[in-house]
Amino acid sequence: MAEELIRIQSLCKSFGNKEVLKNVSLVINRGEIFALIGPSGMGKTTLLRILNFLETPSDGKLVFNGIHRCHEIDTRRRMSMLFQTPAIFNTSVFSNVAYGLEVRGADKNTIKEKVMNALNIVGLPGKELQKARTLSGGEAQRMAFARAIVYDPDILLLDEPTANLDPANVAKIEEIIEQIRSERGTTIVIATHNIYQVKRIADRVGILLNGELIEVNRKDGIFTAPKDARSAAFIRGEMIY
Repeated sequence: MAEELIRIQSLCKSFGNKEVLKNVSLVINRGEIFALIGPSGMGKTTLLRILNFLETPSDGKLVFNGIHRCHEIDTRRRMSMLFQTPAIFNTSVFSNVAYGLEVRGADKNTIKEKVMNALNIVGLPGKELQKARTLSGGEAQRMAFARAIVYDPDILLLDEPTANLDPANVAKIEEIIEQIRSERGTTIVIATHNIYQVKRIADRVGILLNGELIEVNRKDGIFTAPKDARSAAFIRGEMIY
């Protein structure tokens, strides 16, 4: 039986008069890859930012690991978020990847071991002394991925992690996602509009249209027998929303 890790209850978010998320309720299970799909501008990134405490919901409740009033700082230290265009510090690859460990006060030996392991996972061994800003686009995104996983987060939030990457780097990122879930049991929430990627790597899927989570189901169910006509239209590429 799946173990619940995150529960979202009747969550709403508005920016001024614009309602971005509307009464969203969702359970995310420990160790699963959960995909939020939908066209751009439908609220996927906002929901990830709320999960990462970068935004505050206008209404509703978040429950992490059964704790209703979780301490934001403590919970954030157990999660990591990778943005579509990650910040790259003007330092070495090693220093970029080590950042999360350094702010957590890890000792030098631990930092070296974990950074080198993370670089191996993302396929960048031998790049640790290179200036981060001289990496190719795909290498830079993989370095950012190493930075996101280096301190073994319980929850990894991914916002369009392979947008604008070539097929080889897309395949590598997807391999990394599956590897860290398999080896570390990391819970992964990915926001994307790439249906083919979701078919390849997700366990369960939620479709977000106009701020509403219209359907949540196992991957096979949502792609073969969607329960909502709007889900079916989006999956067919008719883009009705």
